[in-house]
Amino acid sequence: MEKFLLMAFFFLAITIILPSSHGLDQSPKGVDTWFKKLPHSKAKMTKLHFYFHDIVTAENPSAIQIAQANNTFQSPTFFGLVRMMDNPLTVNPEPNSKIIGRAQGIYGSTLFEDLGLLMTLNLVFTNGKYNGSTLSILGHNQIFQEYREMPINGGSGVFRLAKGIATAKTYQIDNTTQNAILEYHVVVLHY
Repeated sequence: MEKFLLMAFFFLAITIILPSSHGLDQSPKGVDTWFKKLPHSKAKMTKLHFYFHDIVTAENPSAIQIAQANNTFQSPTFFGLVRMMDNPLTVNPEPNSKIIGRAQGIYGSTLFEDLGLLMTLNLVFTNGKYNGSTLSILGHNQIFQEYREMPINGGSGVFRLAKGIATAKTYQIDNTTQNAILEYHVVVLHY
């Protein structure tokens, strides 16, 4: 009987702990309670640094073309090219570096005169203290500028109600394969 009670207690504890992310109750009631406490909360600032691997040409690409315009490949800017991505985010620029998350979303070439992308993506953290949390980006990425600033316009988990800036810089690009490694610095305010 004692073993049964211990197992029942263990099961109950797991069912209470597992649905949360970083101790946050994600049920509708838990979110409502969190919002009620929000007026008394102070914004926190978090700074993140990682590398974004956009692998287009490989045995297992992380970004795949899903659409194009009729004249995309006649355009000097590849206007109309759209790719879906599930790109690894790593601690260091080396491809075998520790993965801390994924950049999941789409990007497309949106300029006729210069090479610029519309970026719509979620930074999904899968490792470390932000595991289970996300940041959302919707912005313009003019890839030939040294630094490209894109807005953080939301988040989940630890990053609820996030707002901030993601700054991208090309670390390495192969013009033949179109594979690229980008360095990201992120500054985000959240509650």
